[in-house]
Amino acid sequence: MRLTNFTNAFVLILVTLNFVPTAKAQTPVNETSALSQEVAVLRKQGNQGLQKFLQSHKNELNPRSLGTVLPDAKIRAALDELCQQRDCYASGLYWYTDLEAAKAAAKASDKPILSLHLLGRLDQDLSCANSRFFRVALYPNASISQVLQDRFILHWQSVRPVPKVTIDFGDGRKLERTITGNSIHYILDQSGRPIDAIPGLYGPKAFLRQLQQAEVAAIEYSKLPTAKRQAFLKKYHSDRLNAIQTQWRADLSRLRIQSPPKLVDLPNTDQPPTAEVAGSLAVTKMAVENPMLNVLRSGAEENRNTLAEITDQEAWNKIAQLYANDAKLDQNSISLIGAKKFSSAKTEAGNLQKLVNKFETLMALDTVRNEYMLHSQIHQWFTQDGQTSNLVELNDKVYAQLFLTPNSDPWLGLLQGDNYSAIDNDGLR
Repeated sequence: MRLTNFTNAFVLILVTLNFVPTAKAQTPVNETSALSQEVAVLRKQGNQGLQKFLQSHKNELNPRSLGTVLPDAKIRAALDELCQQRDCYASGLYWYTDLEAAKAAAKASDKPILSLHLLGRLDQDLSCANSRFFRVALYPNASISQVLQDRFILHWQSVRPVPKVTIDFGDGRKLERTITGNSIHYILDQSGRPIDAIPGLYGPKAFLRQLQQAEVAAIEYSKLPTAKRQAFLKKYHSDRLNAIQTQWRADLSRLRIQSPPKLVDLPNTDQPPTAEVAGSLAVTKMAVENPMLNVLRSGAEENRNTLAEITDQEAWNKIAQLYANDAKLDQNSISLIGAKKFSSAKTEAGNLQKLVNKFETLMALDTVRNEYMLHSQIHQWFTQDGQTSNLVELNDKVYAQLFLTPNSDPWLGLLQGDNYSAIDNDGLR
């Protein structure tokens, strides 16, 4: 069950604002307990159990029928527990959190696996920024959710907890955000062998293309004799790398860009990458997190210019504009954003559109940078057999060398040992 039109939902709010539902036979406590028991039973049934829940609670999950913007909070919480995904009412997707169980389901259904690796948990509001964007821009998208449900077994795994920042304004108001971290989708065969990977945030249409290409590769790979599989995978990634390079040259030629832009220039130091450098890899996420990073960064650190600036930003923006259509959100995603951001659709319609336009612009920029810089590196690793056959080893490599948040740095670039904060023990608690 997906969200209905946000503006229409608001009309119903106006006429039913003071409506009080008739009491059910169960008390709220008993109702919550009954939902928990129902979820516990249906969770074991996989996607079939999810479909039973969606059917039996379809009226409660329809905001228009309730005269609200969002379904009832208890129903949403129960559904999130069943799906193991926050805002599952908007996507209707079932996620495994145990890879072995996902493999068994993949073999039984003869489908490949889409395995999301993220900081934090997909079923919690404060997971890392990109995973939150997946939940509003990708998973609720009508075309994407249909493909994910019909053609993949879904799995997610937390790489590590996501750092959280709380700003207490001292008057009862608090601002909570996450900071740093990135996410990646792996396409796995039924045995869990990585076939391809989609790093970071892509626009919906671009993400759908990546899914479809990788799905075809996974199916062809599984049909081959074992002796021929590695050669097939090398050729697939070599072809994809050549296609990216060809498209890159075509974009530069079309825009008459003589000097190709770079993503980041890493500081020449033995220290782990800073959170600012890691954050610059994800533009949409960086737009949210930069204010927090600026607060945490001392003046001395800023003066040393340790943050690697994105070079030739204007060129990247021009390239991104070529693919603006790939980042267009569908109505399901726009409705979800509106419901989460605003309590009044009619009065905030203009603000919602401005927010959506800015988000789409940043997502288009993320799409081209992730594809040309990060995904091309992943393709190259596969052509070189560089720690790509084992998911754990590949993921460690991605987070260390692409996302610049290696496991060896427990502070994720947020704590630099040569900075002076004038706080006892540098504020570590």
